[in-house]
Amino acid sequence: MKILIADKFPAHWIKVLEEQGHQIVSNPSLDENTLPEAIQDHEILIVRSTKVPAAVIDAGQQLKLIIRAGAGTNTIDVKHAAEKNVAVCNCPGTNSVAVAELTFGLILALDRRICHNTQDLRNGVWNKGEYGKAKGIFGRTIGIIGLGAIGQEVAKRAQAFGMKVVGYAPDGRAEKVRALGITPQEDLYQLAAEADVITVHLPETPQTKGLFDKKFFDAMKDGSIFINAARGGLVVTQALVDAVKTKGIKAGLDVYENEPKASDRVFDYAPFCGAENIYGTHHIGASTDQAQDAVAECTVGIITEYAANGKFLNKVN
Repeated sequence: MKILIADKFPAHWIKVLEEQGHQIVSNPSLDENTLPEAIQDHEILIVRSTKVPAAVIDAGQQLKLIIRAGAGTNTIDVKHAAEKNVAVCNCPGTNSVAVAELTFGLILALDRRICHNTQDLRNGVWNKGEYGKAKGIFGRTIGIIGLGAIGQEVAKRAQAFGMKVVGYAPDGRAEKVRALGITPQEDLYQLAAEADVITVHLPETPQTKGLFDKKFFDAMKDGSIFINAARGGLVVTQALVDAVKTKGIKAGLDVYENEPKASDRVFDYAPFCGAENIYGTHHIGASTDQAQDAVAECTVGIITEYAANGKFLNKVN
């Protein structure tokens, strides 16, 4: 089979596919504008963050399978793919630990102002009196919004830190949540009001887009922490920035509403640039060697099953 890989992919897994007899074209520089020409005679497309709109699917005359080497499929026109009899498969759960690790890195960095500490030291400033002030997270309440694989991994780490864990469970999974040692909360705004730390782990859908808006941030405690390592579109950016300024909320973000492409070298996003109590990373939640190897192994497994039996593992459409 002819396979096009439009994002970075571990070389040793590409070799595995080649050893299975597949023809591989790997071009991480492709984007939604250049994909239509590149995809034309390929049967399988593998992407991570590269967008796959309808135009790409229409151009893929031999296209049978799109694999999202990760969990979320919001960057792929899944509905249009179904209309064109193109399967979309993903790799859920493979990067959960990596995202949970980054989530806690951001929580601790904000609570102890690690970035501020480091910047002052680099500038030759010693300010132990100021940076010795921190709330600490032991005994604090963390509200986890989204209790899939990533949310559950975050909960395990929060419990290890001695935090009280409250989870937003709007879909009737209260008993399962309790079994995990998480107190269920079905009112999003009540959770916002009681949590010292809030972390978001939801997919972006028409129902969740812009869910975290002025009403939500108004409900949060002054001085609390808000983490988004899920999808940028979940958050109304200006509402968050206003809350940081007026309520002393500290925000840790790995994703953004208007995010640069992986190949870009400039982040010129006015609402965040210069915002002192917003710590940001470069959409790296799933980008550990461990996670990328697990995602690649899952991707190869999907291809192997399709090639051998014509079955689509983890099909979402």
